[in-house]
Amino acid sequence: MKILLVKPNPSPQSINLQSFMICEPLELEYCAALLHKLGHESRIADLVIDESFPKALTTDHYDAVAFTAYQVHIGIVKKYAAYAKKVRPDIVTMVGGVQAEVVPQSFDDENIDVVLTGGLTALEAVIGAMERGESRQKLKELGRTPARANFDFPFPDRSKTGKYRKHYNYIFHDECATIKTSFSCAYDCEFCFCTRLGRYRERDITEVVDELESIRERNVFIVDDDFLYNRKRVLEFCDLVTRRNIKKTYIAFGRADFIAANEDVIARLAQCGFDAFFVGLESFKSCELSDYNKRTTVETNNRAVRILEKYGIQCYSGLIVGYDWGKSDFDQLIAYINGFEHPMVNIQPITPIKGTPYYERVKDLIFEDETRYERFDMAHVVIKPQKMSVRAFYYNILRAYMKTMVSAKSRRYIKVRYGRKIYRRVKRGAYKIIWQYIKLIINPY
Repeated sequence: MKILLVKPNPSPQSINLQSFMICEPLELEYCAALLHKLGHESRIADLVIDESFPKALTTDHYDAVAFTAYQVHIGIVKKYAAYAKKVRPDIVTMVGGVQAEVVPQSFDDENIDVVLTGGLTALEAVIGAMERGESRQKLKELGRTPARANFDFPFPDRSKTGKYRKHYNYIFHDECATIKTSFSCAYDCEFCFCTRLGRYRERDITEVVDELESIRERNVFIVDDDFLYNRKRVLEFCDLVTRRNIKKTYIAFGRADFIAANEDVIARLAQCGFDAFFVGLESFKSCELSDYNKRTTVETNNRAVRILEKYGIQCYSGLIVGYDWGKSDFDQLIAYINGFEHPMVNIQPITPIKGTPYYERVKDLIFEDETRYERFDMAHVVIKPQKMSVRAFYYNILRAYMKTMVSAKSRRYIKVRYGRKIYRRVKRGAYKIIWQYIKLIINPY
């Protein structure tokens, strides 16, 4: 059989980090590797880079088309599935990824045959059923096959994205590959969907480093929800990459409480090539951290930032803006961020994501139409602010960015540390987001 694997491009109305990064579709590369192992042919269409989907369907015969999707892709995937059925009525349409696993009912649609809630395990079951000529109803049922605990799938087939690879980057790192060493998250922050992806599980570190050696790019983004969970495992990673003399630059996600409590590990990671950690600080207020069930403190967060700065590791900070904020809260946020040596932040208005406890808590406060999926991108305001207008809220988010990330100090730092080429790319991305926010200030609805 022949399967088309599709990474959709979000709506142009969505505001997201895609202005600063384009990541390889790792989940689809895993799918391609599995399909090859099962004796099937596949092709990956990365629609963020090229709009090849309509042409692919009309020029080649595919038995199935499979999409990967987040919340902002729901409408786009339904549109593409409808087009696929129009062109080839007999084609099997599938969708997987985070949104499918957390809120599978998002894709209840007459043009979507299978929702893969068990990732690669479910895909394997569905493909086997297709070979046997099973009914569409049976395929639908097998799409709910639970993911198996042991992750014994082949390495991602990165050859399928060969023509795209020069375009893959992550903020300040050009030609950046991705790798995943663990799945889900062991914590339970109220606003986050990561913990709804099943129990936390880890890949064998030797296997991870074997895969790392096969990656040609020097820059590698470790896309674990929390790479810094297991101290022993992190040190084992450092030992192996040192022993094998693997020279790469790494970016990863990590919690502030681990960083604050394990300075020696951070020093070791710096020696191994770790250039940046994305740290979900979330707030400069202890009450909000408690409300989000973050299980950390402002003091811990501050210590984590100082430790990363001490060892020359860039801290990309995630900070959430509450719907009950007033102007003074934004003023305090700006002062807090500018207290960092090199403030690099992602400022997000709180966004309730279906499937999370936080969504259940505040769903009655959502004023935005929930079928406008592009607005639930963690950048648009979807809960009505309590102390100012929606327009004023957008203005203050933009003001916070302009006085921190886009300040003259930050621009100089980026130019010196990463060079003019990357500075220009990031600048273009920043201007795009600034313009999107200006338009929202003019017309917030």
